[in-house]
Amino acid sequence: MTTTAPQLESVLTCPECGHAKREVMPTDACQFFYECERCKTVLRPKAGDCCVFCSYGSAKCPPVQMQLGCSSCSA
Repeated sequence: MTTTAPQLESVLTCPECGHAKREVMPTDACQFFYECERCKTVLRPKAGDCCVFCSYGSAKCPPVQMQLGCSSCSA
């Protein structure tokens, strides 16, 4: 059986100033907060999302990519 490995990098884009930065996603926990390095806005997940990567990233977090759900928040 072949499984596709999840993408571990995502480009987070700040909704306030548009700054984008490539980040490595954690594989063992959700990232609930992320501070934009340009405008210092603290990003939080949108309603229904488990982490900032699912809300503002170019790729969903690894557990969501693998269709496992997020174990740390039961999403």
